[in-house]
Amino acid sequence: MSRICQISGKKVMVGNNVSHSKARTKRRFYPNLQRKRFYIVEEDRWVTLRVSVAAMRTINKIGIVNAMNRAKEAGLLVEKA
Repeated sequence: MSRICQISGKKVMVGNNVSHSKARTKRRFYPNLQRKRFYIVEEDRWVTLRVSVAAMRTINKIGIVNAMNRAKEAGLLVEKA
């Protein structure tokens, strides 16, 4: 499974490790992804998403339904049958 947030779309970034001698080697910056269950009151069901902690804060602010609608419009969230 790829390391992409299903709500915000955050994914792995690439950068450099910089040593004391300023020698640079490639490294990866991983998003802080968590597997989290959210309860949708309107549909009376639970949804499990793989989201970043920043996306969890967004969900707390705007609600899970609005966050999922935004993600669907952006093409980040695909519903299973």
